[in-house]
Amino acid sequence: MNEKYFHIFGIAITFIGLAFVSFLYVSEPRSLAEVSTKGQVVFGTYAIDKAEFERGLASFYKDEFPAARAAFDRADPEKRDAKIQFYTAYSFYRQGWGRFSNDDTLFMSGIAAVNNVIALDPDFRTADETLIMKTPFDVKNEMEEGLKITASDFNPLRLTRERK
Repeated sequence: MNEKYFHIFGIAITFIGLAFVSFLYVSEPRSLAEVSTKGQVVFGTYAIDKAEFERGLASFYKDEFPAARAAFDRADPEKRDAKIQFYTAYSFYRQGWGRFSNDDTLFMSGIAAVNNVIALDPDFRTADETLIMKTPFDVKNEMEEGLKITASDFNPLRLTRERK
């Protein structure tokens, strides 16, 4: 075989290896399994796991919010789908909401999730008729108001309010 072909083959292998190492450096996968998901994002073939999303919705409607969020995380591990992230934020709201007081930790996590929805799709609006709040801005506003301590927090009529 000609020596020239060995040189070309060696240069090609070097560039392929360099491209792979660069991909790993840029995508920063935490495990070998994550390499495949990161590759899908880079090449534009990323898709959610619809079965896990349906499991998450079923748990969400049964008020099993930690289980719903776990299923949503499995359905969208890269957190790139606005609809799934909206349901995640809404689940933080519903779990953290209380008649007497709200869970600030859950509300802060919910605000982080809803900020992700706004970053992904600022014009997002859910088509789910069972939800009262339809946009991420509605959910964010409700959670930010829930974090504030105001005089209305001490109003006894507050006990009659309904969760959205």
